[in-house]
Amino acid sequence: MIPGMPLPADLHQLNADELRCLLIESQVRIDKLTYELAYYKRQRYGVKAEHLSVEQAQLFEETTAADLAAIGEELEQLSPSSPAREKGQAKRKPLPAELPRTEIRHEPETTTCACGCQMKRIGEDVAEKLDYTPGTFTVERHIRGKWACAACETLVQSPVPAHVIDKGIPTAGLLAQVLIAKYLDHLPLYRQESIFGRAGLAIPQSTLAQWVGQMGVALQPLVEALKDAMLAHPVLHADETPVAMLDPGAGKTHRAYLWSYSIGAFEPMKAVVYDFAESRAGKHAQAFLGEWRGTLVCDDYSGYKALIADGVTEAGCMAHARRKFFDLHTSHQSEIAGEALAYFQKLYAVEHELATLAQDDRRRLRQEQAKPVLDEFGIWLERRRQQVPNGSSTAKAIDYSLRRWAALIHYLDDGQVPIDNNWIENRIRPIVTGRKNWLFAGSLRAGKRAAAIMSLIQSAKLNGHDPFLYLKDILSRLPTQPNSRISELLPHRWQSQTA
Repeated sequence: MIPGMPLPADLHQLNADELRCLLIESQVRIDKLTYELAYYKRQRYGVKAEHLSVEQAQLFEETTAADLAAIGEELEQLSPSSPAREKGQAKRKPLPAELPRTEIRHEPETTTCACGCQMKRIGEDVAEKLDYTPGTFTVERHIRGKWACAACETLVQSPVPAHVIDKGIPTAGLLAQVLIAKYLDHLPLYRQESIFGRAGLAIPQSTLAQWVGQMGVALQPLVEALKDAMLAHPVLHADETPVAMLDPGAGKTHRAYLWSYSIGAFEPMKAVVYDFAESRAGKHAQAFLGEWRGTLVCDDYSGYKALIADGVTEAGCMAHARRKFFDLHTSHQSEIAGEALAYFQKLYAVEHELATLAQDDRRRLRQEQAKPVLDEFGIWLERRRQQVPNGSSTAKAIDYSLRRWAALIHYLDDGQVPIDNNWIENRIRPIVTGRKNWLFAGSLRAGKRAAAIMSLIQSAKLNGHDPFLYLKDILSRLPTQPNSRISELLPHRWQSQTA
């Protein structure tokens, strides 16, 4: 699959005009990627990187190396004859002889030639792959015997098993470890280089970055399939959190945003998809959701208003409304805030009892138990608002709930809509924790790559999978998985080959 440009299933069915259009589209994308490749090379090798601090420079180096590898991989998929692959590279050094080795032999199913003669073994080809389990390197020796028939001069040899990085040294297990360490444990690649060094082989940061860039491209079709599966559901959560993005030319960072989307908390399918964007503008949410029209559980951020005006139904977050009064009560011991918190406590007590019920039962009992509380709460808010001065903290807390009242009580009429947006806020928490380690995204491309890979990792966790085992398995299967069956590898449908 070509990233960003789906291809027809059968090119032979296209007429001349359609083929011409496809060729033009391909050439436009090749030109765009070639320009982007030149830009990243200037950023990496030019003087702009000298404006950065030592720590920034290390992270900038891994980002540009990964971006360059990703662009090269995309160009290679678009045109195998493209100049993206560097020529004349130094021959890869052999793996250290002291590392433990496991031999994996690949021999023909039969050594009897088609002509009836018995073939003889005349040699073998050996390819070594570097594998890693936490703390220990091992080497897989893939030995492919050569069998020849003297009578008809036929040569038979088992094919090389497909790998996600063709002719590379890493196994799927080592690649999974690098991705898990970077995007789940939030370890920058220069730290991973040191960790691998203690295990017996210091893999250069530049090599690790190339692997990360190539894996980002390889996993993108799976992320797109996950997004499509998510957008088929009628209830979604949305939230966003700021992330610093590096501007190497200025030697500083500016604020970008990681947008998070997930399926409704009551749906059996569990998935979260992150989207990295340069800003908090509502156009990014519009671009991500596209033609989707359902119920969006979100806060009062104005960026979602264009969606709501265009047919998306808004469901408010009761936790946000409660937080206004909780902060007021904590700081001032406000009597009014205490009364409001008592109403919220009753509402959440009802939700606690209904959490495991079916959709229709949940809606019915909300009407019976929660609606009377909300009716009384709404009257209380109106009355109390008349008793407090404009501009006060209490007035602001009350105004928030009154302004969003229709969205806050929407959950009463839909049993699939939760009372608040805490489900997606919990999905953002790992990102908030991790950004203390990785400090910033090195580029827009790097941010989008991180968002894509973290989508798969966090979705795997939501479905109860070990993220390392999940990534290791899908990376071993991706090279031979048909695009028509890519959904089998999604976290909510995945079944390990070794199970």
